[in-house]
Parts: sequence; C-alpha cells; structure tokens
Amino acid sequence: MTETDSLVSHFECYDCGATYELDHTEFPCPDCGGILDPQYDYDAIDVSRDEVEARQDSMWKYRELLPILDTDDIVSMGEGNTPIVDCPDLAEEMGVARVAIKDEGQNPTNTFKDRGASASISGASQQGIEEVAIPSAGNAGQAAAAYTARAGIDCHVVLNYQSNDIQKTMVEAHGADLHLVDGKLDKAGATFGEMREEHGWYTVATFQTPFRHEGKKTMGLEVFEQFDWSGPDEIFYPTGGGVGLIGIWKAYQELLELGWLDDETPPSLHVAQSEGCAPVVEAIEEHRERHDAWECPQSIGRGIEVPDPGASPWMLEAVYETGGTGKAVTDGEALQGALDAARHAGVEMCVEPGAALAAAMQMAEEGAFDEDDEILIINTGAGNKAADALDYAIE
Repeated sequence: MTETDSLVSHFECYDCGATYELDHTEFPCPDCGGILDPQYDYDAIDVSRDEVEARQDSMWKYRELLPILDTDDIVSMGEGNTPIVDCPDLAEEMGVARVAIKDEGQNPTNTFKDRGASASISGASQQGIEEVAIPSAGNAGQAAAAYTARAGIDCHVVLNYQSNDIQKTMVEAHGADLHLVDGKLDKAGATFGEMREEHGWYTVATFQTPFRHEGKKTMGLEVFEQFDWSGPDEIFYPTGGGVGLIGIWKAYQELLELGWLDDETPPSLHVAQSEGCAPVVEAIEEHRERHDAWECPQSIGRGIEVPDPGASPWMLEAVYETGGTGKAVTDGEALQGALDAARHAGVEMCVEPGAALAAAMQMAEEGAFDEDDEILIINTGAGNKAADALDYAIE
C-alpha cells in the first residue's frame, strides 16, 4: 500500500450531522437521506502550497484534500489542471479588467464531469465495489462509463432518450450497460431509484456518493491556485445539480482553514440558469433557504435542466455567504454566449456555460461590475457536446 497522505477522517451528513466511518457504503445518509460529506483533519496537513504547486500530474495533486487513502485505488486519466483562458475582447466589451474562462472542456471526456467520475470511481475502488450505477442527462454517464472501464468495474448508466448521440454511443463504447427511459432527467432519476432498489446497485449519483463532489472541489482548488491564491472577483457557474458550485465553495473554505489564501475575501458565486428551468435563481430572488421544484422544465441545456436539485440549501448558502446572485437567461441567449466565446476567445463551449457567459454579460450591461473587476466563467463542457444546437444558432 502506498499512502496518499489524505487527511480524510470520516463522513458527516450535511443535513443532520450524523457521522460514518470511511468504509460506510449506504448512500445517501441512512438517518435522514441527506448528503454525506468527507471531513478532514486540517491540523495534520504536512504539505505546503508551494509543494502542491510544483505537482503537475492531475487533479490528484491535491491528494491530501481528497478522500482516497491508497494510490492503488486512484482511477485517473490526467483529469484536471485545465487552463484559465484570458479573453481580452470580452473584458473590453464588458468594461472590466479581466474576463477569463476555466476551460473544463479539455478534460478526457470533454467535460468537468471527469473530476467527479475520477473521485467517485476511485471511492468505489477503495470500498471494494465491483458494480456501480448512475442516472444522468448524458455527460456524467459518459464520464462514469469511461472511468469504470479503466477501473475494471461494471457500470449501469440510466439516460433519457433526449441525451445526445455522442453520449449514448460513448457510454456503450466504454462497455457500460445503457438503460434508456422516456421523459427528462427527473424521469431518469426516478427510474434509476427503482432499478437501484431492485438490483442493489452502488450509486455514484450526484450528492448520493460522498466522493463525487470532492472531485469537483479540485476545480475550485485550481482556480485559487491559478489566481495566485486569491481568486477572481466574480465566478459564474452554469447551475443544474450545483456540484461544481458547492465544490468551489468548499475549496474556498478549506484553503481558508489551511491559511493558504492571500486574499481571504471569497469570490462572489453567481448561479446561471435557463429561464425554462430556474429553481435556484427563483429561490435567490426571493431570498429563500430552499428551492421549490420547477414544474414543466424546458431547456436545450440539459445539464442545467434540473427541476428539483436536492442540494439547493448548500448552493444558496454559498451564494449568500459570498455576496453572489442568480441570473436566468433564454436558450437563445445561452447559445449566443457559447458563440461569443468561440468567436471572441476561441474557446469552444456547450450551451450550459454559454448561459453563464450570457448572464455575466447581462450583469455587465446592468452596471453590476467595477472597471477593475476580474470575472471568471466556468466552461463545464466542450462545444462538441452541443454541436447540433450550435449549428442551429449559427446564422
């Protein structure tokens, strides 16, 4: 056994505070159904931020802050270490000092879902699991199929028929069992729940496994490192289930605990959603602590078409504590945002991050920013994941 020097100590339920040992495999929390969150002994850390900066392998450069104890259990394809791409033309248009894009499209399966897949499949390996399952709008299922193939673990992916052909094809190309259902993501989730109960599957679903959001946390750790341990002023995140938003918030809190931040003021975290499915934005506008489920969701951005995100209290905490806000845009505006990134910065993004850029540009027009502000857009996935939609939008 080669130790990772991970500082993880146990799992704790975000909702009820119940604690569990690291060999616990009943997800989510058996006491209340809440989110299990890995906890760390920050006082025991024996690595400096300079030492971490010198590592260039993958998101596992932050292994002390990830919940895997043995390097043999890490399932990795070099995910993470994605670039920050400066966009001076967009900065000039928005009247701010800097606009940059965190380009997660450069991950192995072209989305930030690879971070969550790497961590969750590594967690399954650590726990001796031989078969996992996940419901997905598409990208998370493709990522899970890729990483389970690498790990030699059987995988079941439940998608709805609206998932695109790339995602469906690649799930099966990696050897996973593809289960297609009618309806939207919520229907896939309900069907997954029934099948999981019938077959006893180990879940790697969003906020059911305690490992997945830890992988997404590394995106936030990278952002702070890439911004010289201070961070941008504003971060715009395309929000469906909110795993990445919570990951960035958790990254900030952990780095603050470690004393690694030169500027302790957190970036304002902004939720970007579609006008056709905006339960979190609606909750922010009404300053509620929990969302109301959205009826009849409708957006071409399937990754943000999540009508009932179970982690909304955690998301809303992150927004309120950082002074962020929420913005809903039309599908047309999201598509234009993706085209703006391609035409003004050369960055290929899909519809969901297009919504984040569109939201930032609208807030700039409303005078929300100062001229010395630095704005970061999270590009959650490459444009090839939405080629048909982008083709439709091109004039």
